[in-house]
Amino acid sequence: MSTDTDRIRALNDQLRKNLSGGRAVMTPGVAALGSEAVYRLVQTIAIFDDFCPANDPHGEHDFGAFEFEGAPIMFKIDYYDKDLNFHSPNPADPAVTERVLTIMLAEEY
Repeated sequence: MSTDTDRIRALNDQLRKNLSGGRAVMTPGVAALGSEAVYRLVQTIAIFDDFCPANDPHGEHDFGAFEFEGAPIMFKIDYYDKDLNFHSPNPADPAVTERVLTIMLAEEY
């Protein structure tokens, strides 16, 4: 792995584990599960560690999928510029990147 990949993975893990260094959003289907379920989902994503070449081919820890109370759940982290208009010019640099963690039901993808 490259130094940039290591840095991207660390920044993604920081967002996923602590909800810091970016923002998190959820789809309407996740919101409809209720605040208690959303709280548990966020906790589950924070400890998610099932990264492998099939779901993390670039080693960035930017995607995960699991079942939660019978519902297939996915999360993904995207890298935008600071104005949220375009892709980040350098996802390894938090000065030019806004990370967005999206939590969704798999059927909403």
